[in-house]
Order: sequence, then structure tokens, then C-alpha cells
Amino acid sequence: MNMTIISGLSGSGKTIALHTLEDIGFYCIDNLPVGLLDGFASEVRDQRLVSGNKVAVSIDARNRPEQLNRFPEIIAELKSKGTTCKILFLQADDPTLLKRFSETRRKHPLSGIDLPLTDAIHEERKLLAPIAANADLLIDTSHTNLHQLRDLVRECIGEDDDAEFSLLLRSFGYKHGIPADADLVFDARCLPNPHWQANLRNLTGLDKDVIMFLERETMVQELYNHLEQFLSTWIPRFKADNRSYLSIAIGCTGGQHRSVYLVNKLATSLGKQAGDVVVRHRELE
Repeated sequence: MNMTIISGLSGSGKTIALHTLEDIGFYCIDNLPVGLLDGFASEVRDQRLVSGNKVAVSIDARNRPEQLNRFPEIIAELKSKGTTCKILFLQADDPTLLKRFSETRRKHPLSGIDLPLTDAIHEERKLLAPIAANADLLIDTSHTNLHQLRDLVRECIGEDDDAEFSLLLRSFGYKHGIPADADLVFDARCLPNPHWQANLRNLTGLDKDVIMFLERETMVQELYNHLEQFLSTWIPRFKADNRSYLSIAIGCTGGQHRSVYLVNKLATSLGKQAGDVVVRHRELE
């Protein structure tokens, strides 16, 4: 049986992720106690409750701390019984979470008279650390809206549930911050910048004129070749280590030209060996 486990910080989008999977046919359970994971998996297997092995559960910080600490042990036991577990962990930075709770006026599940919201967020990070440390895919939703998160969940888990390995290639702008959930980050700011060409400034790395400009630059092609060679060598090593997902981010100053071009070009070449490749351009979305 295949089970997707969704966890993460309150306000990071767990409910959206779970509803997304439910909409595409997953049998979903919200806020399942960690201690019941094994029993739930056994019940699903024995009763054949789900067709197509589409099962998803969400786990949050309202579990007892001792149960959350046992999470790695419980997952190892599930796997020993033949259950394949994919763990998705959602997070966001503190200012984003504070803003979201302020806008929705919802109460944080751990906050109270003796524990203000900021402290509750920090405490939740500590409680969920055992799950985050074992996650196959970390998604930082600080710069992600509802629709983008739904698309990302569908692409990485939902529609390609039977895929063995999923590669996420993402462009970003350093002036807007480095993606916190990236496994590997590469810097393209040393390359010639189309921004300084008046006729290219308002275009992006998706436009033909920008592509032609970058294709003519020897330094751009050298970096691309080095990245392609490095990733072609090491992606199979990650796959051999039983990794289900790998997130790679390439950044330039604004995330409009150079990083977009490199991500698209690498997606074309790496797709042949990586299988499922998801492309996201953070600053263009």
C-alpha cells in the first residue's frame, strides 16, 4: 500500500494540500494521531477500503510530544510491513505565518494565554522536527499562493503517484529570498544580465529574444554545461539512495531572465533520466 503523509506548520497550507489530494481521488484522513498510523494502514489493507492505493493522512502538532518523537520509528515499522510512505512537509517563515493568522483571525492550535502566537510557532517547529527531518519533500509556502500550492501538490504527488522519483526545478530571484525548501541551490548572478539590454529588460527567460541573447554568451553555455554534467552525474545517486524527490533552485538577481532560461534548458535535458520533472518559475508566478 502507498500512503502519503502531509504535515507541517499551522498556516502553511496542510489543509489545502489534503483537499487537493481528496479532489483527485485520494482517501484522506485529517489529523490522524501518530500512534494510529500502523493500525490505520492495517485496516486499509485488510478491508481493502481504497482502490488504487491512494491514501493520504495529515498529522499536526496536536499529537502528544512522545508520539511525535516516535515518528521515525513508526514509519520504519510501516515500511517493514510493505507500506510505501511519502512524507510531505509544509513550512513558511515566521512573518508569513503571523500575517496569515492575523488575516484569517484564526487561533493557532498551540497558542493560549500563557503562550503568545510567536512562541507557539517556535514551539510547533520543535515538536514537528522529527517529521520534517524524515520528509521526502519540503515545500516552503512563504511565496506560494493557494493555486500554486495546489498545482505543486498535484504535480509532485497526486497525478504522478506511481512515479518513483520526482525532480523539482525552480527559478527564483535572490532579491526576494532563497527558497528555504531547496535541496540544491545554484547562483547564476555572475552571468551576463539581459536586464541591462533596454529591449530585453521587460521580457523574461521564456521569450525568444532573451533566449537568443543568452545562447550567444559563452559564459552562459559554460555554466549550463557544468550544471548539466553535475546533475546528470548526481541525480542517479540520489535516486539510488531511495530519494523520492529532489528540489533544485537556480537564482539570478530578479528571477526573470537567466535563472528562468537555465531551468527550462536543464528540464529538457534532465527529463530523459530523471523521469518526472516539475518546473516552477517563482517570480513569474
